[in-house]
Amino acid sequence: SIAFHQNTKNTPMFPSAQEVTIDLGERGYRIVIGGGLLGNAASYNGLPRASTALIVSNTTVATVYASALRAALAGRFAQIHEVRLPDGEIYKNWQTLNLIFDALLQHGCDRKTVLFALGGGVIGDMTGFAAASYMRGVPFVQVPTTLLAQVDSSVGGKTAINHPLGKNMIGAFYQPQLVVCDLATLDTLPKRELSAGLAEVIKYGPIADMDFMGWLEDHMDDLLARDRTALAHAVRRSCEIKAWVVGQDEREAGLRAILNFGHTFGHAIEAGMGYGAWLHGEGVGAGMVMAAELSRRLGLVDEAFVARLKVLVQRAGLPLRGAVLDAADNAGRYLELMRVDKKAEAGEIRFVLIDGPGRACVRAAPDALVREVIDACCAG
Repeated sequence: SIAFHQNTKNTPMFPSAQEVTIDLGERGYRIVIGGGLLGNAASYNGLPRASTALIVSNTTVATVYASALRAALAGRFAQIHEVRLPDGEIYKNWQTLNLIFDALLQHGCDRKTVLFALGGGVIGDMTGFAAASYMRGVPFVQVPTTLLAQVDSSVGGKTAINHPLGKNMIGAFYQPQLVVCDLATLDTLPKRELSAGLAEVIKYGPIADMDFMGWLEDHMDDLLARDRTALAHAVRRSCEIKAWVVGQDEREAGLRAILNFGHTFGHAIEAGMGYGAWLHGEGVGAGMVMAAELSRRLGLVDEAFVARLKVLVQRAGLPLRGAVLDAADNAGRYLELMRVDKKAEAGEIRFVLIDGPGRACVRAAPDALVREVIDACCAG
């Protein structure tokens, strides 16, 4: 695991808590964003009544935050159990998922038991998948402690585990009851994890909101310095855009796929290098550059747009070049891995491309052109 960042600066208070709503009818829910929310009992108002809760976290995050969450929930649940999973993307698999089921069964948890996902994207994905599966569905709450989870993976109800042949290939669409984004947890986030989260923030500009991309260009230094006002705006705007997309296409039948900008290349890097070698956001950072370059070669955007995106990705501390997965046929290895991407249809790889600044589309591209992009954009 990575040591926590220690923020010793005398930082000002966070802005007042704000809410974003995911509009899905009876499955709709609130995303609450602010400082000091995790340990505040009022943050969890409105949850279903239950006698039992299970906090799912990992060995790194639980040490810092589990006691505060437990104290906040103490007046709401008669019994609060806890399971601590090993820390890292490499453990996002069946074996680790079963540790959650083991805890639920050993404690006699019923279908009203509420699960709390306390951690980053790995914990959120696995807790959500466990909640979707246990007794065919129990309530769960996302309490994301990383920037990546707060702006992306905790919102929208996509839950999954990895398979050695593909990332997030086994899972379910299952919405949480509530998302509590405590911005104070970002004070302890390692610098590398902060940069990885910024990849998922950056993606919202090219696909949906160029004004937001301009704001990121103006405030990237503030975000890296963990300025609280800047972080609050970045998280809120990211959640607003994702809420708008998910509200129109909950199960990724069409529009929602644009949220995977950079992910087709990025997931190939993660799987090809071995889960955990590259952080998810690092893969997405390099993947966005590759997808933008593919968009340029298809005549959808100009060189100036690609250059502008590359500057922003680099300023965020993210890699600009993809990994070499196979010294003999690197592009071939990428293509092999990308054919098991969830967007692929009948073996045809479909990419999220930028169809002009602020607009995205999902379409195929000739293998020969994709090979050119991979050769041009990978290290070596």
